[in-house]
Amino acid sequence: MKGKLVVSLLALLTCFGGVAHAQDSSKVDIFAGYSYLQFSPSTAGASSFNTNGGSASIAYNATHWLSGVADFGAYHNGNILNSGVDGTLSTYLFGPRVSYRHYERVTPFAQVLFGVAHAGASISGTGANASDNAFAMSVGGGVDVGISRHFAVRPVQLDYLLTRFNEGTNNAQSQNNLRVSTGVVFRF
Repeated sequence: MKGKLVVSLLALLTCFGGVAHAQDSSKVDIFAGYSYLQFSPSTAGASSFNTNGGSASIAYNATHWLSGVADFGAYHNGNILNSGVDGTLSTYLFGPRVSYRHYERVTPFAQVLFGVAHAGASISGTGANASDNAFAMSVGGGVDVGISRHFAVRPVQLDYLLTRFNEGTNNAQSQNNLRVSTGVVFRF
């Protein structure tokens, strides 16, 4: 419980703290798009599996190069490794983003986000359900290509996504996952 409170407070400070100091540049970027996630369990002999879903983020640009980001994602696989298990992973991540706005239309960026992941699973035909929450962290970046003043395309965003779920009877294990996203950005 204490950890969730700390993550929540850090998220609020990151997202809103810079906005109060940036009276002259209160620009907001809203991203929505498709995401592919390769989930990689750390248990020996367990295979990686693919999930598909979507992600959305809101970035408050505190300065020309620094933003506070809130990133949310949901990824699903209806039959994980042909096991009959239907699984969904959701992520809630917050942190800073650094953008390089030197070019007129192209804006590359890098970010480090921290938060929580939630996994839910059900076994087909049995009615059995399970869920778990864990620490999550994302390190990555991407590029936005401006189409107009208020609209851009994000052709690629690539992130390393670390999660720390319990696997079987083991304590929290690190899952080293890959997330690739693409979509559109609305700028205000």
